[in-house]
Amino acid sequence: MKKALLLVSVLFISVITTACINNLAVQELNNKAQAFMDAGDYSSAIERLKSSIDLDSSIFETHYNLAVAYTKAEDYSNAIKVYNDAIKLNPEFADTYYSLAVCEENLAGDIFNKIVSVDESGNVVKNDISDSEETPQESQLTDTGHNYMLELLNNAIKHYQTYLEKGQNISDADEVKSKIEDLGKKVEELSSEQRAE
Repeated sequence: MKKALLLVSVLFISVITTACINNLAVQELNNKAQAFMDAGDYSSAIERLKSSIDLDSSIFETHYNLAVAYTKAEDYSNAIKVYNDAIKLNPEFADTYYSLAVCEENLAGDIFNKIVSVDESGNVVKNDISDSEETPQESQLTDTGHNYMLELLNNAIKHYQTYLEKGQNISDADEVKSKIEDLGKKVEELSSEQRAE
């Protein structure tokens, strides 16, 4: 019995020690990521933050910071995925909804302006106009791209509204309400175009 108790206490101590080591490693990776972000090296910041999440995927701030790094790198598709992960960890942090809505709106704009396209599987692909004789503005928006753009804009409206609902003392509330109204008009316009085709 004494041997079993000793074994349990040794295992408990090693689990606590591992947790402390992981927290220190996570903190170190997050600090390095912040330095890279400050220097504008978003790809290095992204790699550090992804490593931090590999060590401990339960820390909201790491997910949020990774999403911010993707946003600054203008990789809106990955930013959207990670903001959604952050919301699962902390659904009450209003700014996450605002940032998610901005990324959804920006990705929809990139699709509309043909900077990126959406393949038949729903994957977002950066367009490379150097290999094409067409300019992005001359190429047609696919039905998949059009539908995904509408979905993004509707989601942006929903997330801006959630930001307003969850936020306290929001100084930009009128601006956000105006954005919601403008996006609603854009959705209606795009839906009308789709029905006309």
